[in-house]
Amino acid sequence: MRLQPIIIPGWKDSGPAHWQTLWEQSLPHAVRVRQQSWSDPHPATWHAAVAAAVDAAACPALLIAHSLGCLAVASLPVPLHSRVAGALLVAPADVERTELPQCLRAFAPMPRQSLSFQSVVVVGDDDPYCALQRAEGFARDWGSRLVVVPSGGHLNADSGLNDWPAGLKLLTSLRRRATWRMAAPLPKVPAVPV
Repeated sequence: MRLQPIIIPGWKDSGPAHWQTLWEQSLPHAVRVRQQSWSDPHPATWHAAVAAAVDAAACPALLIAHSLGCLAVASLPVPLHSRVAGALLVAPADVERTELPQCLRAFAPMPRQSLSFQSVVVVGDDDPYCALQRAEGFARDWGSRLVVVPSGGHLNADSGLNDWPAGLKLLTSLRRRATWRMAAPLPKVPAVPV
């Protein structure tokens, strides 16, 4: 079954050396969510852009989110959950921390409802934007599998991941599990002759 990879960057977008950008260039049929403002995000428009990308997908979506992008996935309207095969949620940003810029605090509170699709949360055990204990709680609430990367930081270009082969393995595994759980389209039945 074909899935639609949708790249969902975080605050300030993912630059040319970020694994998301490298994956966008190498994954067949990948699309990237574009935001109105990468530097001054607003929750309503940010979430709406992700929801529109999921809704426009011609086949089940495989979401690949980083940082603030993870919150947009966790905030998807429930009716769109059926259009998602799975989500790789990398380094979710904890927007309930007090030392954040105002534009990020506007995304609080953290969405904590369970996701009805396959998901994996991947975190660095030393992420400066989300304590490991908080990330563990998000993964538990979302019903996600948790993968901890030792000394991974925020799992971005500064982490030196390049095209992040270990992440691609996680994505491949998620894709396999998600495909098994997606209902195949029903065969078309010819019309009954009158």
